[in-house]
Amino acid sequence: MGSQKKRPVRLTTRDREELVRLTRTGVHPASMIMRARVLLALDTSVGEVDPGEVIAARLGVSGETLRLVARRFAETGGDFHATISRKKRDLPPVPSPVTGEVEARLIAMACSQPPSGYTRWSLRLLEKHVALVEDIPDLDHSTIGRILKKRNCALT
Repeated sequence: MGSQKKRPVRLTTRDREELVRLTRTGVHPASMIMRARVLLALDTSVGEVDPGEVIAARLGVSGETLRLVARRFAETGGDFHATISRKKRDLPPVPSPVTGEVEARLIAMACSQPPSGYTRWSLRLLEKHVALVEDIPDLDHSTIGRILKKRNCALT
């Protein structure tokens, strides 16, 4: 397999023992155990490694999985903990438009008198009025409902 020549996996004795213990004892996510087994199978420090197809068949994974685990091991500088665990996301995919100030302004609007011609605020009416206010980002009525519910604010 090409990745064994490009990115050989060399584990220390201590790392190898810890990976063996991780795969055999305790409760760990299946993906973590699978990646640990792949690292153990690709370890060149114990001798000759089987071809990738044999390792993949024995572990029940694809050749692509072998390549990706070997690449991640090389990218993390040989840190097997970072290789077998999930990647942590730096930031949420989209920052929330709702901040504390937006919540406060929305609750203040919901607690105020409704516009003339209406007896009470509805979520859709609040949605229309939020769109008219320039300081508050446009919010969907369901988002407005979640904000009000979170703060125990009832529209009456």
